Parts: sequence; structure tokens; C-alpha cells
Amino acid sequence: MPKVEIKSAADIAMLRISGGLAADVLRMIGQHVKPGVTTNQLDKLCHDYIVDVLHAVPINIGYHGFPKTICTSVNHVICHGIPSDKVLKDGDIINIDVALTKDGWHGDTSRMYYVGQPSIIAKRLVETTYEAMRAGILAVKPGGTLGDIGYAIQSVAHREGFSIVREYCGHGIGRIYHEDLQVLHYGQPGAGVKLQPGMVFTIEPMINAGKRHSKELADGWTVVTKDHSLSAQWEHMVAVTETGFEVLTPWPDGYGVYSPISA
Repeated sequence: MPKVEIKSAADIAMLRISGGLAADVLRMIGQHVKPGVTTNQLDKLCHDYIVDVLHAVPINIGYHGFPKTICTSVNHVICHGIPSDKVLKDGDIINIDVALTKDGWHGDTSRMYYVGQPSIIAKRLVETTYEAMRAGILAVKPGGTLGDIGYAIQSVAHREGFSIVREYCGHGIGRIYHEDLQVLHYGQPGAGVKLQPGMVFTIEPMINAGKRHSKELADGWTVVTKDHSLSAQWEHMVAVTETGFEVLTPWPDGYGVYSPISA
């Protein structure tokens, strides 16, 4: 049984600030995601915004040796893509994952962007993955379980014939980037850790258009689909409240056909 830290109202107030700042980075960078831009350019824009505008600390740099500010996962990259001189082209899809600290508290969130005009399958995958994350968040309530969250997510993905990556999951978060709690994106209703007010964790499903299997590249970070199929991911930080949930990383602009999620 993992030792789960229960956050106080004051703790959650601090996480609301750090989470909001991380979400603001994703708002800022969206207009720069277009054909001809490199992922290194996106990384520098995010770094400078975090440091110079938000006066926060980009936590990914140096984390277990990771060399950059953001993770940029393009097309068949599932997660942990390292920004480089790779040029984005029309039709690409990209996940940008931002993590920072403000006054010692972490904010961690990611979302998908279209580069130009996506293919039909890419658009369906991205929208389904968002819907799956949203279904997982809506399952968060006191007395519920982590299994409820995973089941809600996998039900949406499997409905569309997509697969859930199993090697990577959501996590507890607070003063520590990755706390002990593991939030799987598949599961059975009623199974796993029971949810209590004050728990804070990420929900960040990685969903593949093809099979679920992944492999890590030689750089020790980049994870790709084994069958080279497209992959998508969305991530929010969520607090369990007395009556349900609060999203601590709300995006100012919402997304697509879905309304922004709030408590």
C-alpha cells in the first residue's frame, strides 16, 4: 500500500498557483506550434517564459539527467521526447509537457497540438485521448478508487479501437515531483487505492492508435510506439475535494469541443 500524502487546504492553494503557472506556459506556446518551427525553439520559448515572466523554476532540466525544459513528443513518440533541431511539418501532432516549481511546489501538465492540418486518424486519436482523460477526471471523488479512474479512461480508448500504454502512469505530486501514488490509466471499478480529500495527483493517459507496446530509444528518454503508430497524451493535476475534484492546471482557453473542466 503506497504512503499517500494528504494535502492541507494551504498546500492545495500553493499547488493551485504552481499548476496555474504550468498551464499558462501551454497557453503561451500554442501560437508558436506551426510548420517550420523546431522543438528546440519551442523549448527556449518555454524556458524563458518560465524564468523571466513567471519567475518560476523549470524542473525538468537536470531531472535524472534530462537536458531540456519541456518534453516534446511528436507523432509516434509516446512521451519524454527531447527537444532538438527537428523541424515540425504540416500534419504532425505534438505533446508538450511542462513542469515547474514555484515556492517549492510543483506544477505539471501537458497537452496536444496540431501542426497545420492533422489527418483524420490523428484528429480522432487526439480528441479521444482528451475525452479519456476527461472521463478519468470525472471519476475522481471521495470514496472512489484509482481503479475507477483507470476503467473510465480505458473504456473510452477501447471504444475507439485504441490502446492504453501501460508502462507509464500518473503520479502523486506536491513538494515532490513524483510522489509514491501511481495512477494507472487502465483498471477495474472499485479496485486499488481509495480516494480521500486532500490527495493530489496527475491523470495523463498515453493512448496509441495501434498496439500498446512501447520501447525506449538509445538516448535513455524518448519512448516510442513499437509499431510506429501515432500516440497522444493529455495531462492535468487533480485534487480530490470533499465533494469531487478540482483541476489544478486549468487551461485558460479550453480545448476543442470540450468545455474547460473545473471543480
